[in-house]
Amino acid sequence: MLQYNGYSKRPLKGNVLQRASFTLSMAIGAFLYPSIIVACLLAVAAYYGQDIGPSYVILCTLSFAVTFPGETSFHERPRRVLRKLLTSWLLFICIMGAFGFTTGYIINFPENVLFAWIVATPVVYGVSYAAMKFVLPRVISSPSNLRTAVIAGINDIGICLAEQFQSDPYLGTHVLGFFDDRSPDDFPTGIPAPIKGSLLDLSEYVKQNHVEAIYLALPMATQPYILSLLDSLKDTTASIYFVPDIFITDLIQGRFDTVGNMPVVAVCETPFTGFNGLVKRTSDIVLSSLILLLLLPLMLLLALGVKLSSPGPAIFKQRRYGLDGKEILVYKFRSMTACDDGAVVKQATKDDARITRFGAFIRKTSLDELPQFVNVLQGRMSIVGPRPHAVAHNETYRRAIKGYMIRHKVKPGITGWAQVNGYRGETETIDKMEKRIEYDLEYLRNWSLSLDFWIIIKTALIIARDRNAY
Repeated sequence: MLQYNGYSKRPLKGNVLQRASFTLSMAIGAFLYPSIIVACLLAVAAYYGQDIGPSYVILCTLSFAVTFPGETSFHERPRRVLRKLLTSWLLFICIMGAFGFTTGYIINFPENVLFAWIVATPVVYGVSYAAMKFVLPRVISSPSNLRTAVIAGINDIGICLAEQFQSDPYLGTHVLGFFDDRSPDDFPTGIPAPIKGSLLDLSEYVKQNHVEAIYLALPMATQPYILSLLDSLKDTTASIYFVPDIFITDLIQGRFDTVGNMPVVAVCETPFTGFNGLVKRTSDIVLSSLILLLLLPLMLLLALGVKLSSPGPAIFKQRRYGLDGKEILVYKFRSMTACDDGAVVKQATKDDARITRFGAFIRKTSLDELPQFVNVLQGRMSIVGPRPHAVAHNETYRRAIKGYMIRHKVKPGITGWAQVNGYRGETETIDKMEKRIEYDLEYLRNWSLSLDFWIIIKTALIIARDRNAY
């Protein structure tokens, strides 16, 4: 026997399907990667005739727990998905390998099983991802599975929202139209959905057309009118979402939060709050400690080379801006005859006469940056983050580039997203500095541990072949 909602003759079964399809891609994205890791391990073990005993059960459980929820996102470019897969899988291997060796647990698994698991997992994941990317849009965008929605407000925010729904099939939403009180002469061009009426018509339209979602893209200045509109919509079963016009600004880690019982919206925030901050700091301490231990003999030789190449200290200390714009001292092996740290600091240029012969070598190979791993241990810097600039440069660029100081919401890094995207070395024009800041802010918006790992890998590859720094 069919059940019906209070406003239409449509079976509730259809609404359940729509709600399920709306979250389908998110659920698959969360389970796909960890499930394939476990499935590949069990399949490889079975192929080599292994008994699936307690040791395999424990490894499967640990693997799933470490990688869940997965980061699979079907609307991203394949190249970015491939990068995230490789870095996540390499990071996982490093973590599990370190655990296996330190505990001795790795002796429970034959080498051929582990090797086959390492090779098979990314291949199976890639094939599964391609299959899901082909099938999912066709399932979600089926007319019977689409959620219906309307948008109140014909403006840049409302139009952008409608275009997002149209261009991204994984959102599973069909926009029926717009509602606005203004004259059609005041509307912008290129409206991506039909105009259905004024805001006074909205409530009745929603009830008669089984609309499941209402998006209020109205200016915050019209708050009393918005409250009145919300009152009129209480007589519907539609979900209501407010799209405030603060989102036309450049959000950094924008999200909804609460202070006690008070709702707040984060407009500009560091990605390293709570558990993320603990993960970032732990990875910095572990990696910088290992690097300093491994490279200590090399660093002693470099310090000796600097001392013998020219008069002056081996370590150059310069004031730079750190977290929250506070001044910090950053260490480098001295590569110049001058040690500028005043109100005016001249950037190094090609064939700069101040650079010593030994200094040119350590700058091109980035060996002059090695003492900054001590800064990382001190907590002044991170291995990955926006590169710190001299205080004099900061005071110049903060006035010339909008949003420049936002990069100081995180600790500066030895390497960063801008550096591995071609903005390493001298920034002789304001345009180049603007592009560097653009990449720095993109890093703040999209930070993940796998992104840090990828930046470290790309940095090593760039240093091996690139000569942009001087």
